[in-house]
Amino acid sequence: MASNWSFCGICNFRHVTKPSVVVCSECDEGLCDDCKEHHSISKSSRNHDIVPIDDYQTLPTAVLQIAQSCRKHNKKYQIFCKKHDCSCCKKCVVEEHNECKYIVDIDDAIQNVKSSNAFNEIELTLSSMVEYIERVNKDRNENLLSINEQKEQIETKVLQARETINNYLDLLQQTLIEALNLTIDKENKDIHQFLKSVEKNEKEIKEFQSNHLKIKQHASELQTFLTLKQMERDIATKEEFIQSINKSGSLSRHHFSLKIDTTLEKLASNVKIFGEIIKETEPSDIPFVRQKDKQAQLMIPVPAKSIDALTLTLVQSINTYSEIVRGCTMLPDGRMVFTCYFPGYVTVVNQDGSKDFEIKSGNACDVIHLGDYIIAVSSSYYSHGIHLVDIKLKTIKKTLHIGSSNDGIVLHDKDLIYCGGAQGLKKLSLRDDSVSTIINSKLSVCSYVTTFNDTIIFTNNDTNIVTCASMQGQVKWKFKNESILKFPFGISVDNDGNVYVIGRDSCNVVVISPDGKRHRQILSANEGLRNPSVLHYDLVTNKLLVANLRERAFLYDVSS
Repeated sequence: MASNWSFCGICNFRHVTKPSVVVCSECDEGLCDDCKEHHSISKSSRNHDIVPIDDYQTLPTAVLQIAQSCRKHNKKYQIFCKKHDCSCCKKCVVEEHNECKYIVDIDDAIQNVKSSNAFNEIELTLSSMVEYIERVNKDRNENLLSINEQKEQIETKVLQARETINNYLDLLQQTLIEALNLTIDKENKDIHQFLKSVEKNEKEIKEFQSNHLKIKQHASELQTFLTLKQMERDIATKEEFIQSINKSGSLSRHHFSLKIDTTLEKLASNVKIFGEIIKETEPSDIPFVRQKDKQAQLMIPVPAKSIDALTLTLVQSINTYSEIVRGCTMLPDGRMVFTCYFPGYVTVVNQDGSKDFEIKSGNACDVIHLGDYIIAVSSSYYSHGIHLVDIKLKTIKKTLHIGSSNDGIVLHDKDLIYCGGAQGLKKLSLRDDSVSTIINSKLSVCSYVTTFNDTIIFTNNDTNIVTCASMQGQVKWKFKNESILKFPFGISVDNDGNVYVIGRDSCNVVVISPDGKRHRQILSANEGLRNPSVLHYDLVTNKLLVANLRERAFLYDVSS
């Protein structure tokens, strides 16, 4: 980065000292009025973003200190590696990322970063936290007033009770007042200490919010992109503090009242106390929901691909080398995987359509890629187990015994969600192999499942229904139209939430809109479908793999 933007970098190179009026973040140097004009009309720099130097210097120090070129090779960043989540120059690609599959031009990676879900989510998170802190301040101050009012009420009751008894109770009265003051003072002290902590974090969060606004207004797309991860880490730290407020019980309401001893009014000589301070606690009614839990992408309208605009272009017709294909998926390197239900094996096919290898697995139903050369293969209602297959070593690495039928499977975070037949929709944790139920309702044999954000979409060929539900099993919508979709089988979803479903008996592929209200047939027997079975949408390449029950599959490019 430039060491001093106060002076024009071009003039300085010519040993002329002139003050800068603007900064070009892409050139990483300041420009005077004359150089600014030349910079704006030069073919190589006319599209660069320039910012007045006074505005540029208001950016957070962390942003200004970010290197916009490779420290190792002193070359400008030109490539972004998705696999390693890092920016690279051309030499970095040659030396360290030559075999990486998912590299993109840095200009494509930073395009529209300020309008991205991740950047907008930070803005919403900051706003939510500031709003929450304000509500906490208001609540605690109201609690202080309420406590003081309760204190006054209790003191009044004490004095009224004291008027009915003799001086014998003076000592007890004083003891009780001291106990009351001690309790209230401790409560007030705790709340004031808590508010100091809240005020400190509020200032830091508002500073983050101010920095975020400055970045949004004045930072370049690259600076924003390179700062995004640090911003997310800073925000996560503050979110932990916010989450700790409710968990620590700091917002619990304490109610104070007076309980007068019933024998006091009889002036019994055996009365030992004047009364008792009662403290009751109510749970906080000011919940804080993390912005990520609100699914910020649902609150920020992002135009989705309309199902009417979807276009499928056939890339190739593929021999699956399998009979009774019940599952298919695509690997990151472009190879395709097909399962043969009986006699039971998994076939891996190269990009050029040649057969790579075959693994015997027993009855093989659905298949998904878990990463690191591991695929998961379900077994339907025979073995009650899901096989984890190492396709590098070409062997079954592990079998997860789940005690029920298992047809369609999908990976969601660190869980396998699978169709359990009569036992409904189930979830298997890959962390501890525990099994839990999402939906109890009986599913048909050969039901398939997919997920999109916080929803689960699954088929039931007994009822010809496609159902969309939350992760907690609450149904959001159902699709049933037997004139267009009969015996729904394999299912998958694209990046916009459009649902692709095989109709086995209707011999077609139907796409359903994310809200379940619209549908469209996109493939039929005219495109070579014969007893279509399963499909898989690859989210990285936007390719749709559709497999017939026997021998033939088709790979399509999907565009809009």
